[in-house]
Amino acid sequence: MKHSHKTVYQIYPKSFCDSNGDGWGDLQGVIRKLDYLQMLGIEYIWFNAMFVSPQRDNGYDVADYRMIDPRYGTMDDFEQLCQEAKKRNIDIMLDMVFNHTSTEHEWFQKAIHGDETYKNYYIFRKGNADGSAPTNWQSKFGGPAWEYVESLDEYYLHLYDVTQADLNWENPAVRQEMADIVNYWRSKGVHGFRFDVVNLISKGSFEDDPDHFDGRQFYTDGPHVHEYLKELNERSFGLDEASMTVGEMSSTTIENCVRYSGANAHELSSVFTFHHLKVDYKNKQKWSLMNFDFLELKQLLNQWQIGMQEANAWNALFWCNHDQPRAVSRFGDDKKYPKQSAKMLATCLHCMRGTPYVYQGEEIGMTNAYFTDIQQYQDVESINFFNILKSLGKSEQEIYHILQERSRDNARTPMQWNDQPNAGFTDGTPWISLTSNYPIINVNNALADPDSIFYHYQKLIQMRKTYDVIAEGNYVPLFEEHLQVFAYKRTLKNEELYVINNFYGSPCLIQLPEACADMKILISNYSDTKAVDEMTLRPYESFVLYQSK
Repeated sequence: MKHSHKTVYQIYPKSFCDSNGDGWGDLQGVIRKLDYLQMLGIEYIWFNAMFVSPQRDNGYDVADYRMIDPRYGTMDDFEQLCQEAKKRNIDIMLDMVFNHTSTEHEWFQKAIHGDETYKNYYIFRKGNADGSAPTNWQSKFGGPAWEYVESLDEYYLHLYDVTQADLNWENPAVRQEMADIVNYWRSKGVHGFRFDVVNLISKGSFEDDPDHFDGRQFYTDGPHVHEYLKELNERSFGLDEASMTVGEMSSTTIENCVRYSGANAHELSSVFTFHHLKVDYKNKQKWSLMNFDFLELKQLLNQWQIGMQEANAWNALFWCNHDQPRAVSRFGDDKKYPKQSAKMLATCLHCMRGTPYVYQGEEIGMTNAYFTDIQQYQDVESINFFNILKSLGKSEQEIYHILQERSRDNARTPMQWNDQPNAGFTDGTPWISLTSNYPIINVNNALADPDSIFYHYQKLIQMRKTYDVIAEGNYVPLFEEHLQVFAYKRTLKNEELYVINNFYGSPCLIQLPEACADMKILISNYSDTKAVDEMTLRPYESFVLYQSK
């Protein structure tokens, strides 16, 4: 089966299923749930980083790339998982955090003890004459991006947490280490690799940023990033024809993504981009709230669909992941129309050109956590910003509202399996609180309800395997100026598909194209949808029309 027909399921292992009662999800827990994932119909599981880590940034601070963190299990558990998944025609995708390592990594420890070989694995610089940091760049988690090491009288760069030191990809030894790590996991039977913030690995010039003060223009899509990825491809995953790779791209452009994931680029299979998930950021600031800008959302999704299509490059399609709030709470209505809006968002995404990703719990309509006490939050970014917003004079009530909308912990609460204590996630004390609606929103209830969000996802995933027009067809936007409707057409040879979505909880009138008159409805989120020339769409109504001429 081609990648274009496949769907990926993302597991945040810490929160998926705990088999031994320690409050952390683990690999044996995942093995227990493989039949569930097979039933859903996915072909790949992407695991968030689960290597040895001090967990300052939930595993994205790697201390050993070749070891599973004991909290998740052993290498034997991992190998068993690979075998059991394979029996169910499911492949594994691992998360490669190659922009930085934990400061607890052996390489960094050698570096700060003066070993020149390993010092050159990282980016160390002398401070300015007055002792200040080499540049005014800001870390993405708040505060300066440089940390002073007294024993060396030098600073190291950390674009993320202070314990996440950036690697020096200009050093050929670092590039070889990265290829060796990919090959190590390939030898275990892994075919999929997701590369964390990979478009930041090539740093440009080290100078002050006069505009934003965060420095991103000097390290995003840097001068050598394409040659580094081509080299990594040639030395590792590119040796496996079945490999599937995706790069997480921070603040990037279509032009660069075409180069990262074009059919003949020899870099990556596909890219994650995030522009469409900033349409509710006031002034593009994550911690400033506003209602999402629907026309901007449409424009961005259409732009990326068409731009990538024209260059024969490939998108990863997603609403949710471990860093984003829950889509049904963000773009839908998780109180009044949870089922209709969750199904609409799924239909809208899964019929596009690209590889769809389902984030754990999305397929049953899991919502934001709506925590009310800072003690419930575990995410380093959320806790930092709680304190920053407090120091700016915002009231606690306002800050909690912002965190309830924006915190990464919204996506990290335990998977809701049933209505038992801790939602069947653990027999122990969960590492993070549960979302309180788990007695209603859970897998058991979803499987018992023929009209559930789960079965809607199952059907969409099956449709992509069945209809080439979904997997491979051309994308044509429709109703581009409509204030409530997101619609598009897919075409391939003699097949045509129309996808119509009302993005709001209020009805609206649309005039369907004439071609739709005799088409059959493949899927809808209302049981009695009838597609007529002029029709009133009900709240969040969504359906797909198909014909083969």
